[in-house]
Amino acid sequence: MIKFLDLHKINWPYQEAFHQKMQQVLDKGWFILGDEVSAFETDFAAYCGTKYCIGVGNGLEALVLIFKGYIQLGKLQKGDEVLVPSNTYIASILAVLQADLVPIFVEPNLETYNINPDLISAKITPKTKAILPVHLYGQVAEMDKIKAIAQQHNLLVIEDAAQAHGALLGNARAGNLSDAAGFSFYPGKNLGALGDAGAITTNDADLAKVIFALRNYGSEKKYHNDFIGVNSRLDELQAAFLNVKLPHLDKENDLRRAIAKRYLTEINNDKITLPTWDFSNKHVFHLFVIRTENRTALQEFLKQNTIETLIHYPIAPHQQQAFSDWKNMSFPITEKIHQEVLSIPISPVMTSAEVDFVIQVLNRY
Repeated sequence: MIKFLDLHKINWPYQEAFHQKMQQVLDKGWFILGDEVSAFETDFAAYCGTKYCIGVGNGLEALVLIFKGYIQLGKLQKGDEVLVPSNTYIASILAVLQADLVPIFVEPNLETYNINPDLISAKITPKTKAILPVHLYGQVAEMDKIKAIAQQHNLLVIEDAAQAHGALLGNARAGNLSDAAGFSFYPGKNLGALGDAGAITTNDADLAKVIFALRNYGSEKKYHNDFIGVNSRLDELQAAFLNVKLPHLDKENDLRRAIAKRYLTEINNDKITLPTWDFSNKHVFHLFVIRTENRTALQEFLKQNTIETLIHYPIAPHQQQAFSDWKNMSFPITEKIHQEVLSIPISPVMTSAEVDFVIQVLNRY
């Protein structure tokens, strides 16, 4: 079986370094907001090109804290509208709702799966205060167009960069293309911890100061609570593991791109729609997502041929049971995407023989 993602194999090269880091943390006896978290915040900010990085509990909380930080600063108010792609993972929408804001869906571009900038302006109302582009599957959204629209309407731009660690637009990385960005380091991400972890990047000193407090019960000084905060701190041990893996991220992203290039140039099947990539774009291919009209048949065919696949994501957000109030909404492009997408194996530890086999099987379908 070719696994969709072999986390054991991905983390195996770091095993000795992980054990050393674990021992160092145990020897120090400092387990919350210690040197490892500080080091990761410094290094990940430098990697993204931002002034600040704030380590938090997970990617969802990263986005929630950005919104709550802007509410504390008076740049957002409860009930304000946030434009969000209608085909994103549910966490993007939950973050808006958990900050007592209102998500307004915008259809994606069918070729890139990212929010379509040409459809944004029609969704803007007097209550619109922010845009939340999602760099879905690891490809940066059309940020130049999005930021131009935001500047015209005085809107905040907040990146959901949970799938885009290391992705580039020109010379600028995801995480440094907006007012603030949220990252997830869930184990399956391109930069994955060994448990839940997340971070926020920004160049906004006021926002960073507020979020540093909000993540820690609203406190800058112990037992002095300036805000109604939460407990969402990057774990010291997870930060230590991320410190081991961060220096290798670019190399691993290059390996993903090499596999993606092979898929795009060697898969040739009229029944399969491949993703769009012009090779000059620094897509980091967190996922390689194909589309087909009969997804069930293709997935079963691949399973029979010992290739594991996943669906990201089978149900459109507005069709989720949790959001029954939205069930009468219609987003045809989004619905088509959710009905047809299938994610095939891609990772920095896939062998050439495994890539060969995936290509051969897909071409036989």
